[in-house]
Parts: sequence; structure tokens; C-alpha cells
Amino acid sequence: MSENVKINRGLKGIYFERSGVSHIDGSAGELLYRGYTIHDLAEHATFEEVCYLLIHGELPNTEQLAAFDAEMKAARTLPPAIFDIIRSTKDGHPMDVLRTCVSALAALEAGSAEKGEDGFLRNGIRLTSQVPMIIAAHEAIRNGREPVAADPELSHAANWLWMLKGEKPSADAARLADVDFILHAEHGANASSFAARVTVGTEANLHGAMVTALSTLAGPAHGGAAEDVMKMVTEIGTPENAAAYVKAKRKNREAVTGFGHRVYRAEDPRARHMRDGVKKLGEEMGAPEWYEILQAVVDAMKPYARHGLNVNVDFYSGVIYQLHGIPMDLYVPIFAIGRMPGWLVQCLEQQRQNILIRPLTLYNGPDERAFVALEDR
Repeated sequence: MSENVKINRGLKGIYFERSGVSHIDGSAGELLYRGYTIHDLAEHATFEEVCYLLIHGELPNTEQLAAFDAEMKAARTLPPAIFDIIRSTKDGHPMDVLRTCVSALAALEAGSAEKGEDGFLRNGIRLTSQVPMIIAAHEAIRNGREPVAADPELSHAANWLWMLKGEKPSADAARLADVDFILHAEHGANASSFAARVTVGTEANLHGAMVTALSTLAGPAHGGAAEDVMKMVTEIGTPENAAAYVKAKRKNREAVTGFGHRVYRAEDPRARHMRDGVKKLGEEMGAPEWYEILQAVVDAMKPYARHGLNVNVDFYSGVIYQLHGIPMDLYVPIFAIGRMPGWLVQCLEQQRQNILIRPLTLYNGPDERAFVALEDR
């Protein structure tokens, strides 16, 4: 019987549910949020608009956006106990600290156990505002500084940079962070979103699902690409070294970080927006060599594009963070800031027609055998 069962390892190619949120065409390199191309959203929308779109299904009008923005800004608070937890765990990896704090919020805030649609929405919007606060507070505390209070006058992205660095970002810097969050906001049944849905499938609360998602994102095979790219760029050093670096990697059958994607066979449609940002930011900050190294790697990888090894979004993200002076261990937490609305809407979809997600494994162990008493073994 087992010979007739097809195993799809990693659930590759398996459709487990319908979703009206994001459409990915891996062959054409296309990504839509609720029917809107990622290019239009990255070029014309704000992160707040995209959050509303993902959650409610339509772009907001002026009044709806103002109300949603006010709700997000009102949620920029943390219980005092969270700062105590950060201080006691300040030497941990930022993802571990973030996950721990989100888990603690479930016990510290009233309403966190609500499981209905409205409860998920309230908790999800609140967590979307709180996650960047936790990351910024940890970065301050581990460096001997007091956390920077949120600024209610700033957008989500601008406030993030303000809390992180203690200085108001330029309009261009804030916009680039905004685009970064938009590009990472949602991406179908990726590992962390699927894990969150599995948790909701057990009828757990949203905080539990977010802890699951954060734990899954922390794995280097999912969220660690931007950090790995920055390490690669540092190792290459100059654009002239890129071709030899790629040649050596390919000769040894090793992956070149930032190329290839589980879904896309063409170039990741999100990549172009990060590429433009790296070029502009590098020129503004007097460090154009980072962009030049990246492009030299892209040129060296062109012969392998026919095999589906095209550049992905995280190829450029790490250098943007580096140009801002952001430590490498914050790259994955920044990914989490952008992905919060995607996780929320995936959890909402799962809850609306909930079913326990329980796949099968095909047994390939020993046949049935007799038990042997301990003294006879």
C-alpha cells in the first residue's frame, strides 16, 4: 500500500486551503495583495493603507484611513512589566526577546485571550504597533540607554526609526522603511504564516499564533536571508571580487545567498523596489560601493537565471539596514514588523472556517514485533 502513496516533502506543491489575500505567480514573478500589484502598492501606498487593505479587503478612503491610523497610534503602549522582561533578557538574541515579550503580553493585557473576529482584530492591530516598540526598546536597553517613547505624530515606519535611533528620520529614510514593510507584509502560505494557521487551527488565541509565527521566522532558512547577504557582501569586499566569489560557490555546489526562492522562478517582484532604495541611499550616505558589490554579484549570477536562481527581496534589504547602522541581529525582527498584518489576516482567514490542520506521515519503520522483557534483552 505504501508504494502507492505520493510523498510531497515539505508539503511542496500542496494546496491546503483557499485564500483571498495574496496571489503569487512564481513563473511570471508576480505578486498581488487583494488584487493590487505589489508595484503599485510599493510606489503609491503607505504601510498603513496596505495593512487596512490586507485586513479589510479594500483600500481605505480618507476617513477609514484616519480612523485606522488613530487606532494603531493609540496602541503604541507597553505594560511596564515588558520593560522589566527586556532588561532581564537583554543579552539574548532580539528574536528571542521579541518572542518572549509577545508571549508575556498574552498574560499581561486584558482581552488577549479573545478568540472571536473582533478580538483577533483588536489584538492584531495592537500587536502590530507593539512589536516595533519591543524591538527598539531592547536595542536601547542592551546598549545602556533608556527606551525612546513613541511619537504619535509620526507614521508607523517613521516612528520605528525614531524609537530605534532617537532622531527623526528624513522623509526619504522613512519612506524606504515604509516600502520595506509593504514588501514584506504578506506572502501566502510561507512557513511562519502556515505555522500561525496551524496554531489557530487548534483554537488557540492570536498571541499564541504570533509566538508560533515569530519562532518559525527566526529560523535562518526562512527569515535569515538579509543577514546572510550582508555577511556575503562583507566577505566579497569589492565589486571586482564578486565574479570569483560566485564562481567558487557554484564550483562547490554551494548556494549564493539572496538568489532563488521556494516560489519564484523569475525575479522576485519585490526586489526592484529594494534595489532602487539601496542605490539612492548608498549615494546619499557616500557609500555607493555596497550597491556596486550587489550588482556585481547579480551580473555574475546571470548565467544561472535560467535555472530559477534569480534575485529575491532580501538580497537588497540587508544593505539598506547596514547603511542605517542597524545591527545585523535586528534584520529578522525588522522582517517581523512588516509581516505582522500578513500573519493577522492569515489567522483571521483560518478562524473563519476553522479546521484542525493535521497532515499524515507515511510510516516506514519496522513491522509489528513481539515485546521482549527487560531481563531478556
